[in-house]
Amino acid sequence: MNADVVDLAESLFDEATGVNERRLLVLAGDRAAGYDTLESILDTLPVPITATTLVGPDDRLRCEHLPQANASELLGTTRDVIALDAHEGLRPNALGKVVGAVDGGGLLVLLTPRLEDWPDRHGEFDESLAVPPFSVADVTGRFRRRLVETLRAHRGIGIVDLEAEQIVDDGLTNPALRRSREQESSLEEPTNARFPAETYEACLTGDQIDAVAAFESLLEGNGGSTDEPPSEDQPRAVVLEADRGRGKSSAAGLAAGAMAAAGLDVLVTAPRSRNAAELFDRARELCETLPDATATVDSTRRLETAVGGRIRFLEPTDAVTHLATADVVIVDEAAALPVSMLESLLEADRVAFATTIHGYEGAGRGFSVRFRDRLAGSDHAVVERTLVEPIRYAAGDPVEVWAFRALLLDARPPVESMVEDATPESVEYRTLEPDDLFADEHLLREAFGLLVLAHYRTEPNDLARLLDAPNLEARALIHRDAGDTDDSDGGRVVSVALLAREGNLSAETRAMMYEGGRVRGNMLPDVLTSQLSDESAGEPAGLRVVRIATHHAARSRGLGSQLLECIREEFANETPGVSDVEQDRRPSEGIDWLGTGFGATPGLLEFWRENGYRTVHVSTTRNDASGEYSALMLAPTTESGAGLHDRHAEWFARRFAALCTDALSDLDPDVARGLLRSVDDAAAPPLELSDHDWRVVAGAAYGPGLFDVDPGPFRRLVVRYFVEDPPDIDLTDREERLLVLRALQGRDVSAVTDRLEYHSTGQCMRALGTALRPLVDRYGGDAALEERGRFADE
Repeated sequence: MNADVVDLAESLFDEATGVNERRLLVLAGDRAAGYDTLESILDTLPVPITATTLVGPDDRLRCEHLPQANASELLGTTRDVIALDAHEGLRPNALGKVVGAVDGGGLLVLLTPRLEDWPDRHGEFDESLAVPPFSVADVTGRFRRRLVETLRAHRGIGIVDLEAEQIVDDGLTNPALRRSREQESSLEEPTNARFPAETYEACLTGDQIDAVAAFESLLEGNGGSTDEPPSEDQPRAVVLEADRGRGKSSAAGLAAGAMAAAGLDVLVTAPRSRNAAELFDRARELCETLPDATATVDSTRRLETAVGGRIRFLEPTDAVTHLATADVVIVDEAAALPVSMLESLLEADRVAFATTIHGYEGAGRGFSVRFRDRLAGSDHAVVERTLVEPIRYAAGDPVEVWAFRALLLDARPPVESMVEDATPESVEYRTLEPDDLFADEHLLREAFGLLVLAHYRTEPNDLARLLDAPNLEARALIHRDAGDTDDSDGGRVVSVALLAREGNLSAETRAMMYEGGRVRGNMLPDVLTSQLSDESAGEPAGLRVVRIATHHAARSRGLGSQLLECIREEFANETPGVSDVEQDRRPSEGIDWLGTGFGATPGLLEFWRENGYRTVHVSTTRNDASGEYSALMLAPTTESGAGLHDRHAEWFARRFAALCTDALSDLDPDVARGLLRSVDDAAAPPLELSDHDWRVVAGAAYGPGLFDVDPGPFRRLVVRYFVEDPPDIDLTDREERLLVLRALQGRDVSAVTDRLEYHSTGQCMRALGTALRPLVDRYGGDAALEERGRFADE
């Protein structure tokens, strides 16, 4: 049997090599037998051990070894053979990264339990889905069952049942021989190119030529073969997007090599140095073909040319501090970096971002959802290119087709024309049961596709969570066109929410959290307990809105708000939480609060506030993925939930002023306004100002008094104003920003003057007094009014 499987592996490898595709071989059954067979395969295939990687828990072979948790290290690299050991569990994110690293003509080998048994076998990833109070026994195997079905259904996948000693499917496709890329088309150098001709001769597709040409926009001066050039002194940016295997890193490397050959200093950064290996290889190869540009490369990822140019790699945190020393900055695998880091790198005058789409990074869609908006709002003139034609493997590669379906990497929401007339009156509220999603591929693709494209954190792991996690539920609004009479058509998903049950934790678990332990999947109770010292925060049962997304063609029509209202009505009508928190609470039982947590922006804060959610906390560090401070908001549904909300709202309002001069000193003033405006009115802290305090405040508002001599009373007054938001005070946005920047955050008056565009520091200080006057008038006691009268009469 072993010999037959080795022969099959050779045949798959030969077929893949002959047409520049990949093939997949599943060794299902006993783990030890799987490794014995794998070693025989590796001994036979004409692949050097240095081009092979084992991804799994144990270093059992002579080749490179990585645990699944470190599969990100394969980004930006290619391997001829990768073996993935899934016996102890499979991380969907790791599978996506592994598939993308197999080169054309290569082989991916999966070591799995018997496919009939695999869906019911719990592994390490399942343990991460077993959120208290649920156990791993509550985690289902729908994701693996779906994965097995795709393995059996797709071409190019060989399946071996080791225990039955049977080749279930040889996976051979017997493809017709393809013409070479050179035979299919002739590639032409762009007109007026500024890079050497050898740069474009090294390109393998027209897409890659266009991508390399885009980098010419980063050169000094105008002209070149790219879009209409910006002015000479305008900052410039290039964005390359592509699925894996399209040659974006190679394009960046060719451009970098051409720049270094011209004597420029090119700074390269990426999540890890090995992610930039392809870029450096292509740059070196190009320089070796150019006269007088021979390059030397050392082990620290540093290339220098004979004419004084260089390409150097720095870790992202180091790169940020060296932007001014480089002529051009190139960021590879950009979507795998935090948004805040990308924003810092955008400080470079000449910068390029190369990134993979469709989720291979596993870091979510922070680049495409959040950072692209920041880039569009920057001063940079942006040139964008998308590479579609594969380079590493042929178009229609069976393994890519399988991976995209298995992980829904290409999931899309409904086309615009199907939902563009959706309104609150045309939709129906629906529970998306996991069994229904598993059985209905169309429904699953629409719902998951909407989450992927609308949210920067959705990733392949979330597909498994959606299908298998016992604490998660999904709700949607389904739209059917008024003229559609086909009863078999279930409609189109126009808005979807992913919900997580939290709380209802035992006394032992709550005590563990209070003492510093972490509990998976209970984000709100965890923060309120461990960070804010509220041991009873995990007792009430809650439902957190993890994701909510509305189709972009139907936004601003109230559909998201309608979905939240339907969720509130559904769960608020359930039986309230019982006192015995030791028992498991099942989906049919009630909840005590609705909640959410998100990267705070003014627009999102206003959305959640309008839907009845109120701020109870804001993080003191920025979220790595969103680059924002995270806000936590609650909407109680029972008396127990109200108690949780009320005490935390009061604590938050009371501590916010102190945070503004410390951890939140760089908080955007509009976010600060939105946070305080979203606090429940009843939580507004008492002013408790002495007569002397009022004289200080009123003296600064109406007389010659100064804010700097005693900021405390001012801060308490400003917090009270924002939380209460009295309708009889009508300050401008500029005046409110001034109150945040100067009164709450205590920023230097010169910096505030510049930021708010006052003519002078004197005008800025006078404006602060003017903004304080209506607050003194409304809240001031006798001492304040007396002080006001004294100066107002002058």
